Amino acid sequence: MKIEEKIKIPIYKEMESFEIYFSKSMFSEVSILNKIIHFILKRKGKQMRPMLVFLCAKLSAKDNNVNDKTYRGASVVELIHTGTLVHDDVVDDSGQRRGFMSINALWKNKIAVLVGDYLLSRGLLVSINNNDFDLLKIISVAVQEMSQGEILQIEKSRKLNINEDEYYTIIKQKTASLIAACCAIGAKSVNSSQKKVLEFHKIGELIGIAFQIKDDLFDYGKSWIGKPLGNDIKQKKITLPLIYCLNNAENKEKKWLLGVLKNRRNDRKTIKKIIEKVVSLGGVKYATESMHKYKNKAIDLLASFPKNEYRDALELMIKYVVERKL
Repeated sequence: MKIEEKIKIPIYKEMESFEIYFSKSMFSEVSILNKIIHFILKRKGKQMRPMLVFLCAKLSAKDNNVNDKTYRGASVVELIHTGTLVHDDVVDDSGQRRGFMSINALWKNKIAVLVGDYLLSRGLLVSINNNDFDLLKIISVAVQEMSQGEILQIEKSRKLNINEDEYYTIIKQKTASLIAACCAIGAKSVNSSQKKVLEFHKIGELIGIAFQIKDDLFDYGKSWIGKPLGNDIKQKKITLPLIYCLNNAENKEKKWLLGVLKNRRNDRKTIKKIIEKVVSLGGVKYATESMHKYKNKAIDLLASFPKNEYRDALELMIKYVVERKL
């Protein structure tokens, strides 16, 4: 049994019901939009974020039961996440998503941007129409941080002057903020105390940081895993493995790295040389160790909650984040 299937076991019924609820929340009266939504639903991801909502709600609730608000919270999170992915592909000029052609590749940028806008607005309306303003506040803060993180990364990539503190600021905002919101929304949906909501938010933030470092490490792998190797390098995204090397390399090696990043980053042979250099200088090892530190911090915080099948599944989820192959 795959690890994703093991994680789902305690929330299997909830996830089945969520599939129906989520599909209904997406569709509109516009035929081309429904066609694109059908395309998205057929190629959905592992749904890690709604799973986090349900697991945190189950672990947080006194009777381990979720309610309609939990389903709405999970739907809001997945609608927002899906909308931002559509927008990300436009921003990155990406022709693929999860091994399939992206929305912008099939229907062009104008349609893709509008589809992303539609999904974001549907997510907000799910909360507004049900007076879930507490959930709306959590997700709105996350969306704001995601946007700020992406813009900060673009700014720093142009100047190639990002340091490790700035890197963590970026990934906390652009990735960890939404995963933290998932955990907080799960707890909030079952009327948990503010203290408990904040504890789950912190756990989610740590998971999100580990998740993004793992994503960044894929750029320095040995095989294609759904996005081309060296894709971040091509886009001049300075991630943790490269930051470590720029901070610790000899001046000659540092000048070479900065030079090729500025001038020849799209050449496949040069990309391969950069990857080999980052590996040999210990950048991948350092980032991997950092990723496991955040994973362990999340597991340590989770240990303060009652041990049951939901906590076990969350711990499995945290381990999956750093062990996944895609």
